[in-house]
Amino acid sequence: MDIKSVQSELATELREWCQGEFLKEENALLALVPKGYEVEEIEKTLETVKALGRVRVKGRRFNTKLNRLSVLCETREEIDPTRVPSEVKSLTVEEFWPVIVAGERPVPDEPGQTPLKDLLDVSASNGSAESIIRAVGEVLSKIERPTGENSSYRRLRMFSGTLPTPVGEEALEHWLEQARLMVEESDCSSKEKRRRIMECLRGPALAVVKAVRTAEADVTPAECLDAIESAFGAAESGEDLYFEFRLLQQGKDEKLSDFLRRLEQSLTKVVSKQGIPPSRVDSARVEQLLRGAIHSDLMLIQLKIRERRQNPPKFL
Repeated sequence: MDIKSVQSELATELREWCQGEFLKEENALLALVPKGYEVEEIEKTLETVKALGRVRVKGRRFNTKLNRLSVLCETREEIDPTRVPSEVKSLTVEEFWPVIVAGERPVPDEPGQTPLKDLLDVSASNGSAESIIRAVGEVLSKIERPTGENSSYRRLRMFSGTLPTPVGEEALEHWLEQARLMVEESDCSSKEKRRRIMECLRGPALAVVKAVRTAEADVTPAECLDAIESAFGAAESGEDLYFEFRLLQQGKDEKLSDFLRRLEQSLTKVVSKQGIPPSRVDSARVEQLLRGAIHSDLMLIQLKIRERRQNPPKFL
């Protein structure tokens, strides 16, 4: 059977196997090895890929569809899918072992077809200035534009919702910040964004999103994140957060810029919980800066912040 036809199935097997063995997906791979190889030989073969570092076999089971062993391996180095080949050559015989990783690999161009070759072909067949300019534009668009679904990306850290936060996982606040940034800035489809979120969830957090998807199959990535925040975040209302914001004061040895950044973090939470409308953000920031910067009166005078109370500046 062709490996490509079961690629997604093997990737799912890898993720599920990692959960059962409590392995981080970014440090795990699946190698499809013919029968008869010893553990030590498998490890040495995979270690020929320098990007993996040290490799240790964590489990083996026979795949009847492919007539090969599925071998789960843990790597010392965090796996960069763009640096790991799709197959590794055996050290002893002339055969290749397919390698499956959890992240997305970039899709290679068709053999012999590159943007530069396309440009040369056009130039050779039709030397008009218009055709060459059009070809250059197409080349630049291919080079600069990411490939969407299959472009490599920085994977989110793991999150399970377990307290205290396990080693190697991200705290809820930081994880949500990165996840929302991915949802807002990535140009891939909603389905792909949802997959990226789910592949980084474990335990209770994964159970919450699965329950949401069961209730609504077409749930959006933003709604998945809202469900996680609702289940594991603080139960404070927008009014509670705004009250806390109004109590913030500059520390004795705290720089004014550090205090301002602390204000902004708190204010962002207030707005996200609808404690105040976005239109009031700039005025609320300036008012609390004047109220709480008790150790920077001279700096506030030099910056003429009080004079701008009616026309407050932006955060930057």
